[in-house]
Amino acid sequence: MWSGIEWRLKRALYNQRCKAIFDTPPIEARQDGVVLFSMIGTQVLIPYLVAAKSLHHHLRRGRFVIMDDGTLTDRDKAALDHHLGRPRILSLRDVDVGPCPHGGTWERLLTILDMAADDYVIQLDSDTVTTGPVPEVVEAIAANASFTLLGAETPVEAITDVADFTRRSFPDGAPTQECRTGHIQGATESILTELVITGWPDLRYVRGCSGFAGFARGQNRQLATAFSQAAGAILGPKRWSEWGTEQVTSSFVVANDPNGRVLPAGRYINYWGEALPADPRFLHFIGTYRWHRFEYLNRSMQAIRLLGR
Repeated sequence: MWSGIEWRLKRALYNQRCKAIFDTPPIEARQDGVVLFSMIGTQVLIPYLVAAKSLHHHLRRGRFVIMDDGTLTDRDKAALDHHLGRPRILSLRDVDVGPCPHGGTWERLLTILDMAADDYVIQLDSDTVTTGPVPEVVEAIAANASFTLLGAETPVEAITDVADFTRRSFPDGAPTQECRTGHIQGATESILTELVITGWPDLRYVRGCSGFAGFARGQNRQLATAFSQAAGAILGPKRWSEWGTEQVTSSFVVANDPNGRVLPAGRYINYWGEALPADPRFLHFIGTYRWHRFEYLNRSMQAIRLLGR
């Protein structure tokens, strides 16, 4: 109970302190072939502006596209219009997911892949802060190479073929039937070697994190849809509708880009309440861990001060 109260108090403090983001100069969006995409609602407007403006400050590229989860107000949209160079705002309700699941951020992923036909698209969560130059992201864009943050609790830190990933990720080198009953991420990873996707004989994978991911120009939703159908056929529709299947699919799509890459884990970091290295460049403050200590608030305030210079 106390933890919940503490988190609510820290969230209120964050919004109170970080509303200074509204006093920072507006961004000049560019039609340069890069799209910075996020799905947000009214409750995360302030942290989203911190995430969006801090990334753009260091990347110096792109225009913004936003998916409204249905809660953005006219006032929110006016603030976004002013600060982010009149971003295009899409509605979650308008997305046709086809045979893929509804919800669980599937609408976000499929829209990103549709947009990647013509632009390099970066998926950015609102609970992130870019804290320094991001040369690896710049290089990925220049090479038209997809990228992802490394996910949690994985011994495999690079993209590899699904057989190698399976050998290195499961006890004794092979998943058991019990692996299919756990969290949907592990359950899906346990059946990777069973997947058959027409036109993709040599499948690859990495356990990534969809909180920050780049999708190379020239893609579409075909591979994501095929993966969803193949995995859902094995795990069953009930399991495949669980939260987390979109993240596995995002990682799979990045891994099967011939030029796909994983951002260096020492500089592009998922924050779990632990001490950070000396020179982090990008921080993803996952879930309630963002309220551990005051790291999220302090990093956000540093970013806001930098934007004001």
